[in-house]
Amino acid sequence: MPFTTEEFLRVFDKYNQTIFPMQFVLTLLGIVAVGLVVSRKPFANKIISGLLGFLWLWAGIIYHFIFFTKISPPAYVFGALFVFQGLLFLYEGVLRNRLSFRASQKFYGIFGAMFIAYALVIYPLIGYALGRTFPASPTFGTPCQTTIFTFGFLLWTDKKIPSSLLIVPILWSIVGTSAALSFGIKEDFGLLIAGTIGTASIIWHNLRSKGEKLLSTS
Repeated sequence: MPFTTEEFLRVFDKYNQTIFPMQFVLTLLGIVAVGLVVSRKPFANKIISGLLGFLWLWAGIIYHFIFFTKISPPAYVFGALFVFQGLLFLYEGVLRNRLSFRASQKFYGIFGAMFIAYALVIYPLIGYALGRTFPASPTFGTPCQTTIFTFGFLLWTDKKIPSSLLIVPILWSIVGTSAALSFGIKEDFGLLIAGTIGTASIIWHNLRSKGEKLLSTS
């Protein structure tokens, strides 16, 4: 890594102090997205897609471009990928209305709930228990929590998911896990779990959805 643990955590310190109190707004948006799934309102799918798109755009533009690039030039690439993912959610979920969210009691739905809870609640608690206190700690809206949260919502879909939506989250689950290994950010190991279990479950869910569609049309 081209930077030290101290420099890495200093980015979070500067980021959190600069955007305060936006952390609470971002967390509230995450909670709103969960509430919309539960409400099952007709307009909920587009709003949830829009919120997910906003979170990825935020992480790409605000965190990566403005702050992380100060210590890591590759952050320009990461930021571009996050912006692409955000625009993809807006395109697939808002413009084309191809995403449908529903909390399921099937195993992939349960994993989805676990990942969402981990991103919103458990992740920051682990960091606090390990001695990382605000502002020098990751907060909701930064890349790793956003990715874990997204895997949770993709597991809460009840239709086949466009494969393009998986590419950047999978890549970041690999790249982001390096923080857990290199800097001792142990809560980021949840990113690796979400990436592996989430991807496998989504692929299985997509294959099952395709099979059910073929049976219904035969």
